[in-house]
Amino acid sequence: MLRRNFNRGLNKSPVRLKKVDMAAWILCVPFIFSLYFFHIRPIIIGLSYSFCEMKGFSPIGFAGLDNFISVIRDTAFIKTLINTVMYTVWSLVIGFWVPIFVAVIVNELVHFRGTLKVMMYLPCIVPSLAASLIWYFFYQPGQAGVLNQVILMFGGEPQVWLQDKNLVIPLIIISMTWRGFGSTVVFYLAALQGINQELYEAARVDGAGIIQRAKTITLPHLAPIALLMLVRQIIGIFQIQSEPMLMTGGGPNGASLSLNLQSYYYMFNYFQTERALALGTITFAILMITNIFYFRIEKKLEIY
Repeated sequence: MLRRNFNRGLNKSPVRLKKVDMAAWILCVPFIFSLYFFHIRPIIIGLSYSFCEMKGFSPIGFAGLDNFISVIRDTAFIKTLINTVMYTVWSLVIGFWVPIFVAVIVNELVHFRGTLKVMMYLPCIVPSLAASLIWYFFYQPGQAGVLNQVILMFGGEPQVWLQDKNLVIPLIIISMTWRGFGSTVVFYLAALQGINQELYEAARVDGAGIIQRAKTITLPHLAPIALLMLVRQIIGIFQIQSEPMLMTGGGPNGASLSLNLQSYYYMFNYFQTERALALGTITFAILMITNIFYFRIEKKLEIY
């Protein structure tokens, strides 16, 4: 009798699993459709069209590598590539360490922690367009700019800010850091709350201060999430477009022009669809290489 009931249970279990799988797949259908039509399909079409001669938005013939050669030979390509790399470097110098530092400080606080979380996250809900315009008026040259008014109050001279080719990229990165660091702080706080608090208590008993606790306990536990945030930041900054377009238009003299913004100008200002697609493919290839390095480093961290 027991063997018969056991065999009957085995015979029924695959049917139940199939029903559960079917329900799960039905729930995944909207996500799969949106992923395909809004992400995978445009990428495939863009990659294939980048090798074609275009008339408007329609391919009329195979061009091979001619579109890529035309983009690379453009005098603006090297400059925009260097600018995009500088955006990434400045974002790591200015914006990467700020969320980690703030998260560690907030995690050490006892009072007003919830209030600080809300205040830090508020800039994240500001639309990119509005945030860029706010900082544009903040950086406005002359006596009309908010920052220049503060300088004049202390007897200083007004600066040109975004019109300075040496300052324009760091200033744009500062505005992006203000808007986006709050959401990253939330990730780091979640990781910090997952650390065993007994480690901190033992460190306090041994007389370790906040710097020693951060160095020996906090930072080693934050390394995996910090690596993920690093790659996310590189990918996000490498695709920067709206901020320089709204704040400087790529100026002064192309000093803030990025790869994505140049691709946008190819498409909608110069109506050179094939160049826009080729430049987008080049950017996509660079980001794919970045992802490959990330996965390799992640595997090494898992091993050790």
